[in-house]
Amino acid sequence: MKPRSRKASREGYASTRFDSLQTATIEIWSIVHPVMGLPIVAIIGRPNVGKSTLVNRLAGEKSAIVHDEPGMTRDRTYLPAYWNDREFLVVDTGGLVFNDDTEFLPLIRQQAMAALAEASAAIFVVDGQTGPTPADQEVAEWLRQQPVPVLLSVNKCESPEQGLMQASEFWELGLGEPFAISAIHGSGTGDLLDELIKHLPPTEEIPETNEIKVAIVGRPNVGKSSLLNAFVGEARAIVSPISGTTRDAIDTVVERNGQIYRLIDTAGIRKKKNVDYGPEFFSINRAFKAIRRADVVLMVIDALDGVTEQDQKLAGRIVEEGRACIIVVNKWDAIEKDSHTIYDYEKHLQERMHFTEWAQTIFVSALTGQRVEKILELVNTAAESHKRRVSTAVINEVLEEALGRHSPPVSRGGRQGRIYYGTQVTSQPPTIALFVNEAKRFNDNYRRYIERQFRQHLGFQGTPIRILWRSKKTRDVESGSANRATRV
Repeated sequence: MKPRSRKASREGYASTRFDSLQTATIEIWSIVHPVMGLPIVAIIGRPNVGKSTLVNRLAGEKSAIVHDEPGMTRDRTYLPAYWNDREFLVVDTGGLVFNDDTEFLPLIRQQAMAALAEASAAIFVVDGQTGPTPADQEVAEWLRQQPVPVLLSVNKCESPEQGLMQASEFWELGLGEPFAISAIHGSGTGDLLDELIKHLPPTEEIPETNEIKVAIVGRPNVGKSSLLNAFVGEARAIVSPISGTTRDAIDTVVERNGQIYRLIDTAGIRKKKNVDYGPEFFSINRAFKAIRRADVVLMVIDALDGVTEQDQKLAGRIVEEGRACIIVVNKWDAIEKDSHTIYDYEKHLQERMHFTEWAQTIFVSALTGQRVEKILELVNTAAESHKRRVSTAVINEVLEEALGRHSPPVSRGGRQGRIYYGTQVTSQPPTIALFVNEAKRFNDNYRRYIERQFRQHLGFQGTPIRILWRSKKTRDVESGSANRATRV
């Protein structure tokens, strides 16, 4: 589908007006940290000194992307960490450069400053192999003006003999004792953490929450980060007309009406042939992992472009992973509309994404906040359906009614298919096993009929369901057409 006209170019649309956005959303949303009540530690430093490597070391997992290229980290990335009996959050930030306003550097500075503003302490990471640089001096001068306690961490001090000598050069920064560490090997990080926890406030008691994990996915530049910022009501993620701005899969937690939602912003996913090994390759893998760990996926589509081949492939990936899904058509305000526009667009979606016909669709504008507050209402419904369990008695009542309306097909030899009973075997996604005489007697039309009956009577809005057709004689064998899983 080609839109009739555009009110704004794609480049102009990508610039987000945060002032008007906050007015529209701040009364609805409140932001909380990824684990409420935990103190925050900001990791600060110039580019390529090993900040993300240190974050991975402290968090005990490889969540932040590490690559030998300056500027890899751009947004704020929160990860839980602990030392002894203390838990806290480490926040990875982009490399600070104060004397250069090209490309993303001013935005990265804003993100780093925002991280420091909410932190209980900061770790300033420098490179022990290069020694103090003018850029380190600039960052140190800025940090000395902040009210947050700062620990100086001299990274890349792998040599036990030379490490202390390398670290001693950084006394000149005026930030107290420099700690010689190797983030990649872990040496020296224990002493650093012993000192760090002295500056952290007591941890609040954290009530148990039943959070819903929501991954925001789509092609580059469809407005995923703008949508995240619209949820939060602040510039949580960098928004730029340049595709590929987001690289890490970023977790942000918001609360609405007592329900906690973990929102996972992901990198834009391009065609595989256009992706070279390197930063983008790792970013896309993180996006796929985000889909895998989500309860609900927001599939963001650019209203100006319509459904592309890449959108279809990405939606197929969501179905394969068995995740609940909501189709979010963004930039709806940029489409000139009449009384037929939305119906024409819905028809376009049905034709191009028929395999996700069970997914609910919403038309929004992340830029203006239009209908953004309604997205999580759909998330609630999809998440509930995704984890719902239905009793065997109810499933068999649905089957009995379905069989009464439409009997199973009869083979050319006169043998009729029979469904003995059904039961739900798992959830997330809901999976129902149907025990039959011979699975091959049930053609695709009848299988789709049974699937429609389950959806009609049991709901399952916004989630795929899987139907396992198990032959009586070969219940334990799932191969070929005799025992296959039909994904709805």
